[in-house]
Amino acid sequence: MRQTFTKDERLHSKILIEKLYRDGESAFLYPFRLHWMISPDPGKFHAQVLIAVPKHALKRAVQRNLVRRRIREAYRKNKSVLAEPFARRQRQLLIGITYSQKEILPYRLIEDKIIVILQRLTEEYAKNTG
Repeated sequence: MRQTFTKDERLHSKILIEKLYRDGESAFLYPFRLHWMISPDPGKFHAQVLIAVPKHALKRAVQRNLVRRRIREAYRKNKSVLAEPFARRQRQLLIGITYSQKEILPYRLIEDKIIVILQRLTEEYAKNTG
């Protein structure tokens, strides 16, 4: 699998975002608030991701952009964890990752937490689909 993060992999549809936050499941895994939902119609990619760093967490745009870049990079490098279970069943996963820490965490910690998130989503999907 190529380690890219194209626009098609980003969740940008207002309808899907609204549906994700309204009907999807959520959990908190320090330092992220996670929202996810399994979409029955297969998309071009096995998952679409929304990354948000709210202004109330980090006031300066430069800081928000840095954290957003770190999250995006961690996801890009480790997204292959999700590929197999969703590609096999022709489903698409919608993910919303919201950073909730008030300070900038090191990349290594962010990457470790993203890996844990992706593994938990895979386990949750396997548990729900049997």
